[in-house]
Amino acid sequence: MKLNIGIIGLGLMGGSFAKAVKKYSIATEVYGYARNEKTKKEIEELNLVDQLVDIKTMKEKCDLIVLAIPVDNIISMLPEFLDIKDKTTIMDLGSTKEFIIKSVPPKIRKNFIAAHPMTGTEKSGPKAAIDNLYEGKTVVLCNLEENENQHVNRAFKVFQEIGMRIVAMDADEHDIHACYMSHLPHAISYSLANTVMGHEDPKSIIALAAGGFKDMSRIAKSSPDMWTDIFKQNRKNLLASIDLFENHMKKVREMIETEDYSSLKEWMKKANTLHEIL
Repeated sequence: MKLNIGIIGLGLMGGSFAKAVKKYSIATEVYGYARNEKTKKEIEELNLVDQLVDIKTMKEKCDLIVLAIPVDNIISMLPEFLDIKDKTTIMDLGSTKEFIIKSVPPKIRKNFIAAHPMTGTEKSGPKAAIDNLYEGKTVVLCNLEENENQHVNRAFKVFQEIGMRIVAMDADEHDIHACYMSHLPHAISYSLANTVMGHEDPKSIIALAAGGFKDMSRIAKSSPDMWTDIFKQNRKNLLASIDLFENHMKKVREMIETEDYSSLKEWMKKANTLHEIL
């Protein structure tokens, strides 16, 4: 059965999700919601949804409502759905899960699917929406034992039909893994960009920047608004991961200072083995 799907937040994740459910004919109608007039115009020009509506209309018409907005905004918007129908599924696509789940009002917890598609780019806004963002990628669904089966089944159906692999996981476990795979790399990338900008002039960066620097600094172009919220919500895990990273930086510094290059080479070889499991 096709679904009426509403999407709040039609940037990279929400806009690409709209493209995916249209591509695979999952939705009868795709409704969108946005506050900003410029954003609304871009959404319409890009034909991301069939119709832009208000929240009240979305709650009346939709079987599935997707929150593809920054993680703090997800939490602040949850009270809007206290009057949701029992059969309506609410799903977020946020990068943190434990804090969001704890913030869901008990009345609608059975409706709320906590999802994190492990995909994305450094771009944002409606123009960042792309085809095939989700295909072949993994989505993590958290604490499903707190959901009614109809909502779990609906989430599985949608993600399977857009070509995603599904992993079920506890929210706290997810936030630890997401920290090391995504949140810490973003912190490192922002740090690298600021280190270089504080030392080099822009002309030198443009002249000499090669693949390695571009790859490592690319995600430093990600939205500061979005990532400030993520760092805040996953603060405990991020601080622990930064401690471990700093220990390794101290270790490599010590090996270089003492000219212990044999140990340095073994340290690098150990790092090489990561790609045997990726």
